[in-house]
Amino acid sequence: MSTAGPNAASLPPPAAAALMASRFRGYLPVVIDVESGGFHAATDALLEIAAVQIDIEVDGTLRRGATHSYHVQPFEGARLDPKSLSVIGIDPHHPLRPAIPERDALQRIFREVRHAVRAYGCRRAILVGHNAAFDLAFLNAAVARADVKRNPFHPFSCFDTATLAGAALGQTVLAKALTVAGLEWDAGSAHNARYDAERSAEVFCLVCNRLRASYAEARERARTLGWLNAPADEAAGEDAPLEDAIVTAPPPPRSGAS
Repeated sequence: MSTAGPNAASLPPPAAAALMASRFRGYLPVVIDVESGGFHAATDALLEIAAVQIDIEVDGTLRRGATHSYHVQPFEGARLDPKSLSVIGIDPHHPLRPAIPERDALQRIFREVRHAVRAYGCRRAILVGHNAAFDLAFLNAAVARADVKRNPFHPFSCFDTATLAGAALGQTVLAKALTVAGLEWDAGSAHNARYDAERSAEVFCLVCNRLRASYAEARERARTLGWLNAPADEAAGEDAPLEDAIVTAPPPPRSGAS
């Protein structure tokens, strides 16, 4: 399910696109939240996934953009921990649950993300999440399991809103961070991938917007060092443009591996 689709009207103004392309070193932040049947990405079911685009205004202000979310069918042989299901309140086998296969869900999400990456002139997407390592691990495991190519996300780099909230707001729990920031939090809607992703996006935008002066100072310093005038291939370093890169996830670790 999506709140908006890719069309000409959704393209950012050129000035805004240029700002986003330079704001995070060519990466486009996209918030991802997953709900799962446990804590182990290699063995436990992916049950919900949501992606929230981060947009930018012409004055550099970040804001929450379109949301794309899907219920996901457990993959064959997936582990479903009853305790985890009780916490997230999902019945994976409910007849009215509009779930689709992992591969379909990922391809639909990735299609929207690739469109946004190109619209903003970025090289690649970077995952933003609350305790982002968890979401990135499940995303990478699902990509490998479903043999999905053209993954637009960086395979290991991410932005963690728990870290950002801890530094800026003194709170690492999403509910408490939103509350002290004066933003919306509905406990009854929590543990829903769409809701949690949208709230995480609000935290990300809030913290980044409060750091605009710091960013402007650092950008000016980078300009004096000549970094902003570096040739495109030098600036990109090891990060190939999206059109030239097919990013695949590393294989899940073997059982018992350290």
